[in-house]
Amino acid sequence: MNRGNVEDITIFSEELQEDMQLLVYLPYNYSPLYKYSLVIASDGKDYFQLGRVPRVVDELLENREIENIIFVGVPYKNVDDRNRKYEPAGEQHAAYLRFLAHELVPFLDEKYPTYQVGMGRTLIGDSLAATVSLMAALKYPNIFGRVILQSPKVGPEILEAVSNFNSANAFTVYHVIGKEETAVKLTNGETADFLEPNRELHQLMKEKSFPVFYEEFDGEHTWKYWQPDLKRALLQNFGV
Repeated sequence: MNRGNVEDITIFSEELQEDMQLLVYLPYNYSPLYKYSLVIASDGKDYFQLGRVPRVVDELLENREIENIIFVGVPYKNVDDRNRKYEPAGEQHAAYLRFLAHELVPFLDEKYPTYQVGMGRTLIGDSLAATVSLMAALKYPNIFGRVILQSPKVGPEILEAVSNFNSANAFTVYHVIGKEETAVKLTNGETADFLEPNRELHQLMKEKSFPVFYEEFDGEHTWKYWQPDLKRALLQNFGV
């Protein structure tokens, strides 16, 4: 099977005042003569290692099942860093959203031949990375046209943001949650029910007329279930 290439890039974020690592997957047949849709993942390293993104995309492209995409992972530095940026109440949350929309997207648009429209840009995340992906799309619906949510952590801030959303540009949503995600262990050692709040989120999105694909899978809050789901998520969003 033909293999794509992964570039490891560092850019400086003015919004966050720190260096940000990027893992950029380019397809094996990458050429500046083609146009590419962008998929941007928070929890970036997890998507490349645990999600095995390069292998999944290589296979889908080889079989001509999806359109050309460039997959960009934004890794977090440690658990505290992840909480500061991804938690809606985190002190760097707003700056991280601005980084995604106002720094990362322009950087990628300049460096690669991308479709420079909302539907050409997808945000993807698992758990808290899904939370921040949804928050970014709600804040910048003209910049991000699609969101893929794998078991997002849903709290009052997200439900409120969806309730208050009234842009004409509703983005498309791919949303999965495990039926066994009723006692998910959090990084602070506590447990939380993820299933009920996700059902509430789905109901709210339906009421707000978002174009949504929603499914509850038989499983828990782990990559054991998100990894195989990745293929379908990409097919649903980029299938040809």
